[in-house]
Amino acid sequence: MVSIREVASQAGVSVGTVSNVLNRPEIVAPSTRARVRQAITELGFVPNASARQLRRGRGRALGLVVLDVANPFFTDVARGVDEATSDAGMAVIFCNSNGSATREAAYLDLLEEQRVQGVLITPIDDANERFLELRDRGILVVLLDRMARRPDLCSVSVDDEHGGELAMRHLLEVGHRRIAFIGGPLRLQQVRDRYEGALRAIRAAGMADEELRVLETPATTVPAGRDAAGRLLGLPREQRATAVFCANDLLALGVLQGLTRQRVRVPSDIAIVGYDDIDFAAAAAVPISSVRQPRQRLGRVAAELLMDEANQPDTHQHRQVVFEPELVVRESSQPDPVEYPGG
Repeated sequence: MVSIREVASQAGVSVGTVSNVLNRPEIVAPSTRARVRQAITELGFVPNASARQLRRGRGRALGLVVLDVANPFFTDVARGVDEATSDAGMAVIFCNSNGSATREAAYLDLLEEQRVQGVLITPIDDANERFLELRDRGILVVLLDRMARRPDLCSVSVDDEHGGELAMRHLLEVGHRRIAFIGGPLRLQQVRDRYEGALRAIRAAGMADEELRVLETPATTVPAGRDAAGRLLGLPREQRATAVFCANDLLALGVLQGLTRQRVRVPSDIAIVGYDDIDFAAAAAVPISSVRQPRQRLGRVAAELLMDEANQPDTHQHRQVVFEPELVVRESSQPDPVEYPGG
């Protein structure tokens, strides 16, 4: 590989001048700058980004750690992050914790080794002391899709309790009383918040908490939803829920699959409401009602907060941005359903 010394020799300047052209070109005279750039082109010199990163103490990359890369919700969030970072000339290292605390910890170690400028993370546990350790070492942290408990930490989230309340209130308003909540594991803050919001609507309707049946799932995936549908149908008909609120749209899609395979009509026999409003919700065989989150905007705002803290540390103000969700009603929960062949 061509070295920086060879570039300096070719251009007739010092190594320091070449370094300035690469890192602080504005302080180099235009004629000298042009001479160095010509030497770089002629020799095919490629700057060592890793070495420059080590000298600066941080790189031009951010880490993005999400719970489930297979969930289109996080794909849309990542698109928003990419929009913000590409505008700023930064790269994103995409990591999938897959809901595992061990994997999350391993990725955080890797990102620290890579000297990223900061980490955007949807954490398994938002009280993780590791985040404070990263900040102490100069790596910024912004919580994504989770509200920070600390005022000195930025976060971008959605009011999931309100979202859960919207979904449950809708099912109650169209006449359902035997309703099930499908989601899990309940240790995940997003799932727990959506469940608590559903309980809030149940109580407002004068019902007891126990009247909301809970079918906890090991994950928020389509197979977990299909399994939950089987458990639901295994109950005697008089005990079976007439409506379900799923903690996300992947679960809702799995429930829809499981019900239609058993020729259970949606929503005539069982209504469904999901959460996230991913594109597949509207495109399902029976379009699914869902609580919409501003997915790309979540990612963009989180990245902007992190870059603002990195670039303006003296004036940056930590913010906990909370977006309001909205309910999108489709055929899966309409009181006067559209009949589908074979439904």
